[in-house]
Amino acid sequence: MTQISAAAPMVANNLPIPSPLGSLDAYIGAVHQIPVLTVDEEQELAHRFRDDNDLDAARELVHSHLRFVVHVARGYSGYGLQLGDLIQEGNIGLMKAVKRFDPDMGVRLVSFAVHWIRAEMHEFILKNWRIVKVATTKAQRKLFFNLRKSKTRLGWMNAAEVSAVAKDLNVSEREVVEMESRLSGRDIGFDAPSDEDDDHAPPSPANYLSAHEEDPSQAYERTDSEDNQLDLLREGLASLDKRSRDIVSRRWLDPDNKITLQELADEYGVSAERIRQIEANALKKMKALFAA
Repeated sequence: MTQISAAAPMVANNLPIPSPLGSLDAYIGAVHQIPVLTVDEEQELAHRFRDDNDLDAARELVHSHLRFVVHVARGYSGYGLQLGDLIQEGNIGLMKAVKRFDPDMGVRLVSFAVHWIRAEMHEFILKNWRIVKVATTKAQRKLFFNLRKSKTRLGWMNAAEVSAVAKDLNVSEREVVEMESRLSGRDIGFDAPSDEDDDHAPPSPANYLSAHEEDPSQAYERTDSEDNQLDLLREGLASLDKRSRDIVSRRWLDPDNKITLQELADEYGVSAERIRQIEANALKKMKALFAA
């Protein structure tokens, strides 16, 4: 697994990224501990950086959005690239966004930064990933360099020709057919415009990169809210006595196997009404944490 080391933190415009020693999981855990900024806090920091070139303000803007970079990077996990590498590229995009962010435009930084973050990740993907790996095995490499000169005519080979080439190069007929298919394909511009006049032109591969339709600022705030509520739920359960915690957990936290009041009453040797009272008191105590 890729490690993000404190020994060599990324720096752009003199803005160091906090990179705890250890695994990628440790880094992700660390950035999720950084508080999310309110609108007013974000505005104040952005004005300080833009108007006074306050690098401490810029650094705080970057730090508070590192968790969002992780969120975006996970959306590109299907390309076979290391998550840590994608996060590092996204962090560079985040810092570029902070440098160019105008707080007077009336949008949250996360909505502005998402385009810069994705742009850096897209560029990294293009440099390190191929839609078709033409020759990855020894047999395929042999075919790649010899198949064209082995063909006796233009167009697709017939069965006899496939058999003859396979025998001559000491590979299977299936590998010959597969390589011929790959070599017969044509290149497509990765970022070719999607509104080309040719109705039969294949879609640009860039169209297949992941995209999030939800507004980035809303997704960011929703995810943070869910994490906060989960923390409060754990704190609330921990504050209960063992019996109350067991009753709440089995009544409300396992919907597929929800137990009845009477079943709990039989287990604890009390009335169903007593179980209901314990449950009500426990839920009231936990709700107080959410209302605080």
